[in-house]
Amino acid sequence: MTQPRSFFNKDNVPLVCDLRSALAFLADVPGQFRSIKEPVDPRADLAGIFKKIGAGTPVAPPTRSGPAVLFENVKGYTIPVLCGVLASRERTALLLGSAPDRLPWVLLEAVKSPIPPVTISGKAPPCQEVIHRAPLDIRTLLPAPTNTELDAGPYFGMGLVRAEDPETGEADVTIHRLCVQGPDTLTIYFVPGRHIDQFRLKAEQKNQPLPISISMGLDPAVYLAACFEQPTTPLGFDELGIAGALRRRPVELAECVSVKAKAIAHAEIVIEGEILPHERMREDIHTDTGFAMPEFPGYMGKAQPALPVIRVTAVTHRQSPILQTIMGPGLEHVNLTGIPTEASILQLVENSIPGRLANVYSHPSGGGKYLVIMQFRKTVPADEGRQRQAALAAFTAFSELKHVILVDDDVDIYDTNDVLWAMTTRFQGDVSTVFIPGVRCHPLDPSQSPEFSPSIVAPGISCKTIFDCTVPYELRSKFTRAAFKDLDVEKYAPAIDEK
Repeated sequence: MTQPRSFFNKDNVPLVCDLRSALAFLADVPGQFRSIKEPVDPRADLAGIFKKIGAGTPVAPPTRSGPAVLFENVKGYTIPVLCGVLASRERTALLLGSAPDRLPWVLLEAVKSPIPPVTISGKAPPCQEVIHRAPLDIRTLLPAPTNTELDAGPYFGMGLVRAEDPETGEADVTIHRLCVQGPDTLTIYFVPGRHIDQFRLKAEQKNQPLPISISMGLDPAVYLAACFEQPTTPLGFDELGIAGALRRRPVELAECVSVKAKAIAHAEIVIEGEILPHERMREDIHTDTGFAMPEFPGYMGKAQPALPVIRVTAVTHRQSPILQTIMGPGLEHVNLTGIPTEASILQLVENSIPGRLANVYSHPSGGGKYLVIMQFRKTVPADEGRQRQAALAAFTAFSELKHVILVDDDVDIYDTNDVLWAMTTRFQGDVSTVFIPGVRCHPLDPSQSPEFSPSIVAPGISCKTIFDCTVPYELRSKFTRAAFKDLDVEKYAPAIDEK
């Protein structure tokens, strides 16, 4: 992987501090950034193009991992649309000044030493260089893409929602599905248990709206930090502190201009508004397709019958802003949710079984949520069985996890062929599989239904499974891989890795 000369300037400050600096940083790395000047329709065409350029698994083939793509000429708008900034593990590592296999460790260190955000005052923040107050029409102002022809409508896919607990004042940031429903109306989808939804319910019980900000076009560190979940970041833990630790300086916030909320000061675009109490709207009210948008498992999400409604009160943005979005499924979602999941698993396993978990990988086929591969190191006879304890800790670290594949530390967890080799030669289904039925998982898995299996009593219930592909400790000598002579390949075939 080609890397820039340095991730830090002469004062040891990271070169990336917002979206614009991230793009400038990537532009210096061959193959990591591409700009398309040809006019493109935001209604299905834009996503259809990016699908083949750089979306990656679990988008249906043909697709691949590719560069971040800036669509400069979006039909009907003056604002460009950006996709795929984090749709590559290598690119994500570059943007954090790390190596791909060290990413969960870097995030874990940031969790341990958060730097809280600060609110700036006395000057206009970059995100408020241009201000549009109500009345406004968000449909003509911002080029929210419609990802497929079956989408319920245009969606903002990378909107970082920030709100505060109406009782305690504690803040939370999360990315949610936001559908444009009218000139000043959005619907928002909450997976059960999300912290901001708990804030909304508290406000609704008091018959009050919940003020929110929706920041788009951010430093990649902010997006990654926001995707941590409990128990790593319990209610009251401000994930922006993790982003601050990653950048060695606090994230700056700005007071909104129309509601009592705060936004990311260096965001490209901010939507301000309120989640209205007791008001609900069918997600596909304008299309009747029955679908929402493509979701991370690779299938179309179902349109929800009654979602909370956001009334938009203002839109602010930088001069010449960039709208950043995500398609739903693909490697960008995998990295956004998967790498924080890896860090959470490392933390819980290290706390209970120190020194044994060598590494963990949220595999793209699971969309960053459903499947992890854990590399476990057995050093003494008493370690036999602890690998399965580590898998159970992983389920505790991330409740939405469905499958865990355990491998020995001589298996490359990032090479699917090597993992499947371990499953073929170090796995027997009747003794190496552990089933944990009747457990709540993530609601977007379509196989979690009574129609799929009689063992599932209600939608959203799953059978979690451990695939133990590790060699029993006492049999290690019979499973030694063939040892080849270690030579300097460059001497015989220069630059072979680049071919």
